[in-house]
Amino acid sequence: LLDGAPQSHVDLDDPTYLDFEYQRRLGHVIDLAAPPGRPVHAVHLGGGALTLARYVAATRPRSTQQVVERDAALVRLVRRELPLDPNARIRVRSTDAREGLAKVPDGWADLVIADVFSGARTPAHLTSGEFLTDVRRVVKAGGVYAANLADGPPLAHLRGQIATAAGVFPELALVADPAVLRGKRFGNAVLVASDRPLPLPELTRRAASDPHPARLEHGKTLRDFTGGATPVTDATAVPSPPPPPSAFR
Repeated sequence: LLDGAPQSHVDLDDPTYLDFEYQRRLGHVIDLAAPPGRPVHAVHLGGGALTLARYVAATRPRSTQQVVERDAALVRLVRRELPLDPNARIRVRSTDAREGLAKVPDGWADLVIADVFSGARTPAHLTSGEFLTDVRRVVKAGGVYAANLADGPPLAHLRGQIATAAGVFPELALVADPAVLRGKRFGNAVLVASDRPLPLPELTRRAASDPHPARLEHGKTLRDFTGGATPVTDATAVPSPPPPPSAFR
């Protein structure tokens, strides 16, 4: 926990177990990013307890992963209390997510996952079109970008993030609890983007069959959802909204 907000959950005996709803949804994206078991090159912006990096290592052995986690003290704590498998090919950089991303070679990653929060808010500089343009530089042809986004009514942040991603990636999908999509409560949504068609039928099936079912939006429905939101730039970017006090009760 950080300031009362859940940050990470790890099962050291079973790294394939994902407890949080949004992590399960990101797990589905990982599963569908390449044929089952095939190693991938993955970049994780935001590391936390390295839950998703452990998941990739367990489900896709011999994958090569780079984790960018700014909080060096957190990284030391995790390494000490939740040790990584010494055979996992996971490199952790303690630097700002955008600075770390800039050091990744062009077209290196099959998968880029963004799950970056300062407290319970995504920093402004990780919400812009300029940031996503650098993500696109790093993702190889046919690769996938996935981001954990958090918002509540009136969903202005979420709509803006979709509009911003649409200016960089031709293929988009959004996975979230229907109540969040209707603006009924604060929650997480997973944005998935690529330069190729996404595995929408299977992603839809997996999201719907979760313990906490989610809905997938794409195409015209997703474009309509943005409601004419303006893409975010470095000049206009602001952090994601803080969760209400009741969000994690």
